Amino acid sequence: MSTPPAPLRMVEVSGAEALWLLEGTSLGRLVYTQRDQTVIRPGRHAWEFGRLVVRTPAPVAAVPAAATYHVDEIRAVGGTGWTVTVAGPVDVITDPDEAAHYRRTLVGWTHGPHDTVVRLHPKTVAGFRLVRGEA
Repeated sequence: MSTPPAPLRMVEVSGAEALWLLEGTSLGRLVYTQRDQTVIRPGRHAWEFGRLVVRTPAPVAAVPAAATYHVDEIRAVGGTGWTVTVAGPVDVITDPDEAAHYRRTLVGWTHGPHDTVVRLHPKTVAGFRLVRGEA
């Protein structure tokens, strides 16, 4: 007779650890509100100079003044992993040379009218690890 696995629980991580986890990935989701609807778009990101640069398939006109970016890594077997959320003001990168640089380095989306590069200025950073253990 096998022993059932210990229950999962969420353990909050420090802001520094959350940013470390974020820097170790390149895929996430940009989340914002548009006309009273929650919009979620995939994104490729880079953490540079205390800012999060995100390339996402969203029309420029839809980009709000503030947004949330969510990244996670959850293991299918066992359900352990982590999650990080960053929120703050957003601005569209309009300089053509800077935008071209990020389109080269943050690959993965179709070029066109919905290929937008934004800079998120973090006001909040929250992270959690999902671990097995006693509550």
